Amino acid sequence: MYYTYYGANSWLLELGDRRILVDPWLVDSLIFFNMPWLFKGDRPQPIDPRPDRIDLILLSQGLEDHAHRPTLNQLDRTIPVIASPTAAKVAQELDYTTITTLSPGDSHMVGDRLQVQALSGAPIGLQMENGYCLTDTHQDFSVYYEPHGYPPSTLDTMGQVEVVISPVVNLELPFSIPIIQGNDSALALAQQLKPFLFLPTALGGDVVYSGMLDKLIQTTGDVNKLQQRLTEAHLSTQVMAPTPYQRYSAVVTA
Repeated sequence: MYYTYYGANSWLLELGDRRILVDPWLVDSLIFFNMPWLFKGDRPQPIDPRPDRIDLILLSQGLEDHAHRPTLNQLDRTIPVIASPTAAKVAQELDYTTITTLSPGDSHMVGDRLQVQALSGAPIGLQMENGYCLTDTHQDFSVYYEPHGYPPSTLDTMGQVEVVISPVVNLELPFSIPIIQGNDSALALAQQLKPFLFLPTALGGDVVYSGMLDKLIQTTGDVNKLQQRLTEAHLSTQVMAPTPYQRYSAVVTA
């Protein structure tokens, strides 16, 4: 497996014989509900080069930081999309031609070796959004991805997963209103899945945030604290915050 991080929740995963673009935000600003005064993300420099030769787009949520319309609007509409129900609606509105909608508990084979299993993720309003377990069935190598720190209740049925991509921090608004709860969930997630590699998502990358919400958000936890907690729990899992835009190899070593 190879992986490249593009900041926020955007990843390129090369798993099995597929190049999978996950929750891509690659162009323009990140703005929620068309209200830049509320929350806005910008990159000082544009991504260059952008990922190419994409075989699959994987969308976990319909929110702008997962189904980013300006980015999806610039990608090839013939690239197959696998998405949560809310994200599938965005892809449909943008005229993508091949969309597979998965709800938690559903699974889908891509070709003859990539299995995509949808898991319960973050509750957004009345909708339960998706996490995913991606498995290269030829190599018996699995990746768990969930961007808000809400692991499913079915973790105990999954067995070991080689790579976890999930937040390691909590983001909260005043009065303890949670946005991301990685600091609360990351240790238990690692204890259950026993990955050899834990990759933080949600906050990293060359991104500058602004707006009213950004001033109110409180952050708890970090990569070093999680690594210390894993060591104290006698887990060999390595926590790594990848440098954006660099391609890494994830290889299980004895």
